[in-house]
Amino acid sequence: MQHLKPSRGPGQDGKAGPPPADAAYSDAQLLLAARLYYVDGILQTKIGRMVGVSQAKVSRMLAAARQRGLVRITVPEFEPRDAALEQQLCRRLKLKHAVVVRQIAGQSPAESRNTLGYFAGSVAAGWLAACGTIAVAGGRTLQCLADSMGRQPGPAQPTIVQAMGNVDAAPGQYDGSEIGRGLAQRWRGNFLALNTPAFVPDASVCRRLGEMREIREVFERLASADAALVGIGNLVESVFIERRVLQPRDIQSLRRAGAVGEILGRFYNDAGKQCATPYCDRVISMALDKLRKIPLVVGVVAGDDRTEAIRAALRGGLINALVIDDRAARLLLESRRLTGRR
Repeated sequence: MQHLKPSRGPGQDGKAGPPPADAAYSDAQLLLAARLYYVDGILQTKIGRMVGVSQAKVSRMLAAARQRGLVRITVPEFEPRDAALEQQLCRRLKLKHAVVVRQIAGQSPAESRNTLGYFAGSVAAGWLAACGTIAVAGGRTLQCLADSMGRQPGPAQPTIVQAMGNVDAAPGQYDGSEIGRGLAQRWRGNFLALNTPAFVPDASVCRRLGEMREIREVFERLASADAALVGIGNLVESVFIERRVLQPRDIQSLRRAGAVGEILGRFYNDAGKQCATPYCDRVISMALDKLRKIPLVVGVVAGDDRTEAIRAALRGGLINALVIDDRAARLLLESRRLTGRR
């Protein structure tokens, strides 16, 4: 094939510089490669044999075709959020904010969490723009949301405070320590870590840790938080079971005590009140009574198995904003006896 030989522009030393990387290919060559790939679905290895280049160069040719405007990719309009459901949630549940992201049929739980986080991240970040202190819990869905929050949209450089100890001895990517540290770095703020396990062996250990100056300072800062980001767990798919902090027999004990949901490692009943169990004295996290006093508490949920837990959190005044998928939002609105926190 005949290649175009465009004139070379001057380099930094005034001499002729090298041509652009894609200048060696004519429009006709690029159109041929693009046609074979995008229209006919031919593999790049076979395209390479047809146009006389390597597979790696086929990828560069396709990129060059897009850069020259020879390939224009159009996608039918897709609105990832459901504005009508957002308005219904705010009106009926007296929420300050809500973002509802459409769930695509056939998505796995992990895919649903990632989609929710991607499309809701910038919206939730906007809610926090004026906040000076933000309490952050842990959780898989919350981690997906935080990863998509990007740069802080407001002028403030907030202090991010870990609101619950780490689930186990090796902090994972969805522990509050990792989520909070990542947010603080992206938002050029400060981070206060709660360097303890979420659950300790007994009440005496919990009490002694709480008396340490470093831990007291974290809880004092949490008490003055302007906002909080929390996940909402249930007793079916619990990260505490997944990471073997709680055993199935522990979950059975919590069920007998009336637990229907979990926030900050604290299990609560249908009225949104913490269940009276031995676990109350073993968890190191912000107390639910303190959480209720924070002006903005955003519950972050993906999946249609959390309706009862969300409903109880609303009854108990534990949250007043929601990041949620559309299926879970519909189930929540269909459920009865809802009372929202004002």
